[in-house]
Amino acid sequence: MLARRLCHAILIAILIAALTRPSRANSIGTDANLIVTGIVVASAAVAIVVTVVIVHHRSKKSSITGCVRSGPNGMNVTDEKNQRTYALSADSISIKPGDRMTLQGKKRNQSDGAFVFEAHAITRDFGACQP
Repeated sequence: MLARRLCHAILIAILIAALTRPSRANSIGTDANLIVTGIVVASAAVAIVVTVVIVHHRSKKSSITGCVRSGPNGMNVTDEKNQRTYALSADSISIKPGDRMTLQGKKRNQSDGAFVFEAHAITRDFGACQP
């Protein structure tokens, strides 16, 4: 029994000696450099994420579903979600007045307070508007 305890004590002493490392006087400076490097890397990662989110949000296209009407100032569409009427700005796609459509594009506000929707594509044409 004594021999077994002596073996355990010797193994513990060997492990302690092998796992401990001497402390150095310059380790504080090294740790400070690692902390500064970590802060710089984290700040750069946050800046990249914020930039990607902003660019994605600005390029995000909206969609409007509603009846397209022809008016004195051109075509307009009333969004079914918020009942807001948008003047349509679409030269390259064939929007049909009198049809209920889902249009994809960008919402803009003019300086006079009017709302404009720049339609880039027709996502869905539901046919004639219901009265």
